[in-house]
Amino acid sequence: MTDVAREVGVTAKTVSRVLNDEGPVAVETRERVMAAVRKLGYQPNLMARNMRVGARDAAIGLVIPEMGNPFFGTVAGGVEGVIRERGLTLIVGSSSENAELEHSLIATFLARRVSALIVVPSAGSDHRRLRAERVAGLPIVFLDRPPVGLTADNVVSANRQGAQIGVAHLIAHGHRRVGFVGDLPAALYTRRERFQGYRDALSLAGLPFDRALVDSGHDQEAAARATLRLLALDDPPTALFAANNLASMGAVLALSRSGRRDVALVGFDDLPLAEALDPPLTVVAQDPAGMAAVAAELVLSRMDGDRSKARRSLVPTRLIVRGSGEVPAPRT
Repeated sequence: MTDVAREVGVTAKTVSRVLNDEGPVAVETRERVMAAVRKLGYQPNLMARNMRVGARDAAIGLVIPEMGNPFFGTVAGGVEGVIRERGLTLIVGSSSENAELEHSLIATFLARRVSALIVVPSAGSDHRRLRAERVAGLPIVFLDRPPVGLTADNVVSANRQGAQIGVAHLIAHGHRRVGFVGDLPAALYTRRERFQGYRDALSLAGLPFDRALVDSGHDQEAAARATLRLLALDDPPTALFAANNLASMGAVLALSRSGRRDVALVGFDDLPLAEALDPPLTVVAQDPAGMAAVAAELVLSRMDGDRSKARRSLVPTRLIVRGSGEVPAPRT
């Protein structure tokens, strides 16, 4: 701004009045200032301006665990689609499922004075350090997983109910040995909820729980190895429930590599090419775009002055029947 003022021969205050359209400025002076702005390529530093006047940045900070997971990509797009209509910008950072990195990202967002935070918690994170920001009125919404050590708004899927429906679907097709391929760590909220739904379905059907039928893997290849371990048991499962999209992809890979078409499979989370698989993949589908929209609308409501108690929004799932989950159990 000082460079522009020097170029025109006016004060920096005059340049500020022109750029912010504040106060009287002669038409000729205004034109000269704008010509100098174009000539010098001046760009206002909105962050510095906000810090000077004590305002917050017109941005929402979003922390997700993984950039490469399609679920979280859809979440980011859903949030951005809602807040863009209010003239807000989305800033996204990945915690890589690391609690310390998550806290570092949040600190960075707070330092640049974002207008609100949306956080998908990483495994093992603790959010008590956000109590002061929450008390001060900063809108904070947790997505997909609830916060730990903090009472705050959160938006989650009906994980337990969805998993129970998916496993019950396999049982309804005659399967009595249903394997579970879950995420890691086992203490992760979504993993715990879906595992409990798996056990609920067994209990409701009068089937015993067998720890040998449970395995885990955090990525696609690890999930494929877990699937192969289950299939190599002396009394292997005839059906599999894969508890997230990466587990589903790993299970599909393992079944394909081993040439197994006699094992039924239901996945939790839909996949972009699920219908193109052979057989097409039956899934319990979440609604990541819907979850993102609920979280974004909740943030905007808080920004507009909603001071009601923190609440949990439960977004339903739905079973999509395509073929892989309808493979019948072998006759005994």
